[in-house]
Amino acid sequence: MFTIDYFSEIIEKAIAAMGFPAEPSGLYEPVRYTLDGGGKRLRPVLLMASAEAFGAKAEDVVKQALGIEMFHNFTLLHDDVMDNADMRRGRPTVHRRWNCSTAILSGDAMLTLATRLVADCPDIQLRGVLGLFNATAMEIYEGQQYDMDFESLNDVAVERYLEMIRLKTSVLLACACRMGAMLAGADEASCAAMYRYGELLGLAFQLQDDYLDTYGDPALFGKEIGGDIINEKKTWLWINAMTEGREQMQRVLDKKLTDYLKIKEVKEIYDSLDLPARSHSLIESYVEDAIAALDNAKISAEARSFFVNLANRTLSRAN
Repeated sequence: MFTIDYFSEIIEKAIAAMGFPAEPSGLYEPVRYTLDGGGKRLRPVLLMASAEAFGAKAEDVVKQALGIEMFHNFTLLHDDVMDNADMRRGRPTVHRRWNCSTAILSGDAMLTLATRLVADCPDIQLRGVLGLFNATAMEIYEGQQYDMDFESLNDVAVERYLEMIRLKTSVLLACACRMGAMLAGADEASCAAMYRYGELLGLAFQLQDDYLDTYGDPALFGKEIGGDIINEKKTWLWINAMTEGREQMQRVLDKKLTDYLKIKEVKEIYDSLDLPARSHSLIESYVEDAIAALDNAKISAEARSFFVNLANRTLSRAN
């Protein structure tokens, strides 16, 4: 059965069924709290769907799917500490509800738990699965470092930004797709095709996320709009505005405006440069390329339709 609801129900049940030791509660309660926070569960859905696309059952790979979701949430826990973020998914972040030391240690525990889950596979597949998982983890850390480096740079090329989001966001989606295919015994060409699909989908997804931070509906997006502008975050929109409208942008920044006015005036510059439409065009191109990558995967028409529809949903995503 190829529906998001089907795969989402499996992963939600797996999360609810996870058992943690009662003590020390200071270590495990933040882990429970984080996993109970919800989210799109996109990565485990991709892993299970990829496995089923090549003949396996979603239930057979649910531990790896849970491991990928655990790892994703571990990165968010540490990201929130580094970003000094107050809220995550409409709730206080772990380091706000508890403290930074707790967030770091519980995040470390989540990383180890994720590795255990991913490694719980047949011995014949263990080397390949762990190799993929560990390589992906290192790429994500590299992407996070680049993101931190960009904070102190005035000029960041669009190409460097795209590589950063590929590392920080895309490779985990790609890993999920490839791991599901690997666990189902797919051939190398199909595994590579699924990896490429996830990689391109991740680029489209992150660019849409950047767009929504500025142009989304707060009620649907789940947080206040304009945070990237307030923090002068190097997004695709910001980088292009600083490249093509540097004088206008500098005038706005020199005014030391309130957050409301800063968002308003920067958005006006974005609009004058036609950046929203150009951003959508770039997102569409990544979605088209992701769909094209499926041509090299030996999957059924039903499975292909699932992945095509999932990619196209990125274009209309509002949260």
